Amino acid sequence: MGYIMDLRKIVGTRPLIMAGACVILVDKQNRLLMQLRKDNELWGLPGGSLEPGESMEEVARRELFEETGLKAKELRLLDVFSGKELYYQYPHGDEVYNVVAVYLCNEYGGEINIEETEVTDLKFFNIEDLPKEISPPDKPIINKYRKMLENIL
Repeated sequence: MGYIMDLRKIVGTRPLIMAGACVILVDKQNRLLMQLRKDNELWGLPGGSLEPGESMEEVARRELFEETGLKAKELRLLDVFSGKELYYQYPHGDEVYNVVAVYLCNEYGGEINIEETEVTDLKFFNIEDLPKEISPPDKPIINKYRKMLENIL
């Protein structure tokens, strides 16, 4: 998050528009991979902010690998999320309005490897048994994914 950190030196904690991507990674048992974040101690999706020159898909691939050790073989764009629902204030005071490209992934390789500066734990969850403590910006994304699954079944 070099670019955002550089901006923070100039604007302090004031709201930024932060573009980024996340990945809904699903295993063979249709369980969703979630990470326990260190910054807010809540469960969320692997993802992060766009760096200058990156595409949204590149962000999704990079963040997935950095945070989980897994490499996406195929990504499919689910949707782009923005607006008031994606406002978030981090525990240390930084404010953001997220613009998030969300990708679906069920073909991946590698071994799970927790990135210890940002992630406390990684677990696969059945969609019916997700933790209650979900990071606020991920809630509308997960809700849309749930609705998508309901329409398929």
